[in-house]
Amino acid sequence: MREMDTFLAEVEKRAYKMAYFAVNDREDALDVVQEAMIKLVKRYGDRSRDEWPPLFHRILQNQIQDHYRRSKVRSIVRGWFGGGDEDDQDEEAMVPAGEPGPLQQNLNGQSMAHLDGAIKKLPLRQQQAFLLRAWEGLDVKETAAAMGCSDGSVKTHYSRAVARLREELGDSLS
Repeated sequence: MREMDTFLAEVEKRAYKMAYFAVNDREDALDVVQEAMIKLVKRYGDRSRDEWPPLFHRILQNQIQDHYRRSKVRSIVRGWFGGGDEDDQDEEAMVPAGEPGPLQQNLNGQSMAHLDGAIKKLPLRQQQAFLLRAWEGLDVKETAAAMGCSDGSVKTHYSRAVARLREELGDSLS
């Protein structure tokens, strides 16, 4: 169990950032990551450590998709019965403080905020492919397993994400 704790501590901040990019809400992102971690421990805790990264990222992506489905239903219900989004908060104020991840180490605060904004603008599947490949360092096969799609789809989503980010940020993204 100590090995699982170590693994979860290693992926926690990056998983939160991925979830936050996808759901744009601090509390929802925390819930998504927590649910993913619980499911990994309950369902796959007995598997080898080498299997955990793609399994965890697959579970995380499924949790993000589930969040979108629930949000869509809530939006429909709000539309029927009224209700606004008074609870919306400034997204920039919710960005967590903490030590930088692998990609962040090479960027200063201002360019990181610009990158955050550019990633948030990407369609969800492009976000997923980019974050899993560039931030998590998963290969194409592992990313495909985590996203539940083909290797070719991962390559397409990733290349489109990089192209859009280059348009937004210039050639500083390699």
